[in-house]
Amino acid sequence: MARKKIENLNFEDALKELEIIVEQLEKGELNLEDSMTLFERGLSLSQVSQKKLKDAEQKVQILMQRQEKSSLENFESKE
Repeated sequence: MARKKIENLNFEDALKELEIIVEQLEKGELNLEDSMTLFERGLSLSQVSQKKLKDAEQKVQILMQRQEKSSLENFESKE
């Protein structure tokens, strides 16, 4: 099965793959070369996931700041 490029994975898929990698490494059944390959991919997945999470947190922060700056308006129902 061909793996997607890490940059093309969404946050949830990256975490799911990272969990699978951790499980495989914890089993200890892989040879050293395969373990190192998986470990490197896991590190990359972790870094990309952390960046995506940080970006999402910054967006939420910006949205919250915009909300604080806007004033509330009276709601009038047209009923």
